[in-house]
This record gives sequence, structure tokens and C-alpha cells, in this order.
Amino acid sequence: MENYGSTKRLVLLCFSLFLMQYRGECKVETIEFNKGFAPLFGDGNIARSDDDKSVHLHLNQYTGSGFKSSDLYTHGFFSAKIKLPSTYTAGIVVAFYTTNGDVFEKTHDELDFEFLGNTKGKPWRFQTNLYGNGSTSRGREERYTLWFDPSKEFHRYSILWTSNNIIFYIDDVPIREILHNEAMGGDYPLKPMSLYATIWDASDWATSGGKYRVNYKYAPFVAEFTDLTLQGCSVDPLEEFTTPSCNEDDVTSGFGTVTPKQRMAMSKFRQRYMYYSYCYDTLRYPVALPECVIDPLLREQFKDTGRLKFGGKRRSYSQRRSKIARGRRYGN
Repeated sequence: MENYGSTKRLVLLCFSLFLMQYRGECKVETIEFNKGFAPLFGDGNIARSDDDKSVHLHLNQYTGSGFKSSDLYTHGFFSAKIKLPSTYTAGIVVAFYTTNGDVFEKTHDELDFEFLGNTKGKPWRFQTNLYGNGSTSRGREERYTLWFDPSKEFHRYSILWTSNNIIFYIDDVPIREILHNEAMGGDYPLKPMSLYATIWDASDWATSGGKYRVNYKYAPFVAEFTDLTLQGCSVDPLEEFTTPSCNEDDVTSGFGTVTPKQRMAMSKFRQRYMYYSYCYDTLRYPVALPECVIDPLLREQFKDTGRLKFGGKRRSYSQRRSKIARGRRYGN
């Protein structure tokens, strides 16, 4: 390791290896709450652990709660291990996201994990989203189910944000990648953002379009966060974002490269667990937005609304791929 010279370079190397699914002595660099975060709202509903490495966000009939990073960042890797509330969670939203909406009210950028609660016995769902430069009329939602129960144990959720790409991760699996291209224009987030985590009552829309509301009989609802990670270039808003504390390449070098193994895992996740994609919503977007890469086989699985067709189309995906491959092999 002496070739890398300094502790900083070692940490960056370890971080890159972590994201590339190697295992060894390297661990994700985490930060104590008081060294990187501050309460956002519902201070009385925020409970921090004695070692300040974990925080619980509570929702009750009076208020939800949330926290945010103390700094803004010009790109980076933002991560936490999260465990969601259990039992009846309809109407609840737990969010883990980056935004600058409190600084740029009309031209804000945002990258979201939003976890949507459900009625008793039904699983949590979640969505990822992207807004750039206030482009709220061009929401880029994708919605998914999970291969595990997120209320039973912790799982790591991560957002990688660079000037070239954005990747959402669950544990070591990249589940979505957005590549920056010129056609996106200002829709690609480029202004400094802070990291946020919140739990709140979204009864009006979160579960079946508002059909099922939060039932405070089951309160308090608790979302647990631990192993918080802020690996980015911080900026001073008083200097109008002109002086980042480091070079983007220093903190993101190697992070945005998806290995073949990860690429395969991402493809499998999207085939099996994605049930809505704006890229296939031709009623909403007759012409797909410029960053969309349309898979013709996935296209068959979705209605014009971007939602899965009925009838268990997931299972036939690999069969159709094999059939097409055989047709190409024999010149059909």
C-alpha cells in the first residue's frame, strides 16, 4: 500500500474496491452524526445513539422528523444503512435524498430514494427520482419492489453523484444509472446539494393514491439510520459555491465504473423488481427523455403507462431473449 503514499489515498482505494464488490480490510468510511449532520425538523422525534453513530427518526400524530448534512457538496458518494418501520405503514414515506431546494427554490436539483409504506402484510415499495434545475414537470421516477423485507434488518442505500453519471445502489448492487449527456441540458443536477433523511405523513398519495392513510394506532413509526457516509467535495455557500474543498476526481475516481458483475446484477434487478419506468411511459412522454436507453424486450413488458402488463410477463423475459438469440443464430 506504500505506493499510494497517504491515508487519504488508501481510503479512496478502499472505497473504490468496496463499490467494485471486493472484500478485505477496507471498510466504508462513516461519520458521526454531530460531525456531519444537524436536525432538520421534529427535533423531539430524533433519537441519537450514545456513540452518535446511529439515529432514529420517529413519526407520531404530531410530527415527523428529519436531519440534513451540515454542508453542501459538489458531487460525491452519500450512503447509510437503513431499517424501515414494520407492521402497518400505509401513508408513510421515508426519504433519503440530496437536494438544494432550500437554496435554489425555483431551480433546485434533487436525487431521491423514497420508500413508500403499505398496509399490514404487504411489502414496502420504493422509487428513485431525479430533478435538475427545477425540472419538476419532467419527473424521472422509477418504482420497484425489493427482494428482502427492509423492516427486518439494515441494508445500505447509496447515491453516487458525479458530473458524468449518477448511480443508485442497494448494498453492493447498482439498481439504476443515469449518464450525463448534452441533450439533458439543465435537467442534469450540477449545483451543490446537501444530504437529507426524513420520515413524514404522505397519506394523500403514498399508498394506492391516498386510499390508505397513516393509522396512528401503530405509532410511533421509527426509521433507523446508521453507518452514515458523506464522501464528497464540500462548498461554502457564502462564497457562492466557487471554492470546493477538493477535486471531484479525488473523491469519485473509480466509483462510477460499474463492473461486468455489477452490470449483470443491475440488469437482473431491473428485470425482476422494477414495475414502473418513466422511460416506457409513452402516454406521459411520447418521445422518451434523452437519457433513456430503451430495451426492446423490456418495452414489451410495460404498458403505454410505463407500468408492467398483467399476466406475469417477468418470467417470460429470458425465454424471449433466448428465442431471439436462437433466431439470430439461425438467421431467422
